[in-house]
Amino acid sequence: MKQKAKYQIIEDYVIEEIKNKHLKPGDQIETEMQLSQRFGIGRLTVNRALINLANAGYITRIPGKGSFVQQATISKNLITSKGSFSEDMRSIGLKPGSRLIEYRLVTGKEAPEAAGFLRLGPEQRMHYFVRVRTGDDTPIAVSYTYLSAELIPVLDVRALDGSLNEYLRSIGIDSSGGAEYKMSAHLPTERQKELLGVDEAALLRNAHVTYNADDVPYEYIETYYLCTRYEYTFSTRGNKDS
Repeated sequence: MKQKAKYQIIEDYVIEEIKNKHLKPGDQIETEMQLSQRFGIGRLTVNRALINLANAGYITRIPGKGSFVQQATISKNLITSKGSFSEDMRSIGLKPGSRLIEYRLVTGKEAPEAAGFLRLGPEQRMHYFVRVRTGDDTPIAVSYTYLSAELIPVLDVRALDGSLNEYLRSIGIDSSGGAEYKMSAHLPTERQKELLGVDEAALLRNAHVTYNADDVPYEYIETYYLCTRYEYTFSTRGNKDS
């Protein structure tokens, strides 16, 4: 019988601890040094096992803090789900949060793709900001947002640390015109790895344009979710041709 690779011993141990509920979502697992001493295995091998566990979605590695059991996954229906990120987090018992990384005003000339989605000309302006979205202070997604300054001339930057949807509703901007979505899979940039606290991970990119009641686009957002935390479902059942 083929002998099990040493890194697999670590992987199997952590997975069994999770399956047996000895480790629960959010729990910190033993450090590389502790696992190395427990099993008499070198730290480089332990590190390989932890990387594999993170890539498989069992744990999250946060530089300077350690490795933690992965939290619950959000499952959204493409057709019926309209909840915001904050509502998604609350639905699985996590406290939603945002960390503003960058904010500035840009012109359509500087960001022509976003301006095209928002039907703005080269000299018209947009609010542009980057945020890390968190659940219980753990990074889950990075969002890049463009808001039409034609429809929203003044933006309270302090509101960007909370729910953008709630803030927009409070100033009379509604999303009753619906939204258009485009999804794709991506590998993280070096900056996204830093912001999300991951070494390697697959990201789900959800780009969408939101329209107001007058069918005017006011918001274009690209959000990159950790694939281990978000999934989208779609069903054609009930829509069969008669």
